[in-house]
Amino acid sequence: MYDDFDKLLEEHMKNPEFKKEYEALETEFNIIQAIIDARKANNLTQKQLAERTGIDQADISKLETGNSNPTLQLLERLAEGMNMVLKLEFVPKQKL
Repeated sequence: MYDDFDKLLEEHMKNPEFKKEYEALETEFNIIQAIIDARKANNLTQKQLAERTGIDQADISKLETGNSNPTLQLLERLAEGMNMVLKLEFVPKQKL
């Protein structure tokens, strides 16, 4: 499955307009994936994470599907509920 997606993405990335839009969403995709990965690493369902954080399960689902933008405070609550620390960093852009 991922091979097909990777091939499709590689093909689309040749289009400068697509590439620009895709890269503009990269940070959002990374945050979503980090939330999902952290929850799964803790063997938690969305419901269990909701119980630990007091955040509605539906809101966690919206975050994980990209249908909601989390605040820093919400990300901190999620991290605390997973017994983790939220780390935010700025890194230099790679030279093209």
